[in-house]
Amino acid sequence: MENSKTLLNRIPDVLREKLHYVADYYGRSANSHILFLIRQNTEAFEKDIGSILPCKK
Repeated sequence: MENSKTLLNRIPDVLREKLHYVADYYGRSANSHILFLIRQNTEAFEKDIGSILPCKK
């Protein structure tokens, strides 16, 4: 697995419950589903706007 960092988010209870429902439907954990959605959104952005170059820290 690539390097990873922890990201904390505040999410309303109703939205969190819906996230878990959708993740369960697709057989994913909530964390895996969030990563899936971020990847999907980033790929769509890059397709429309252009590649995002990783910044070096």
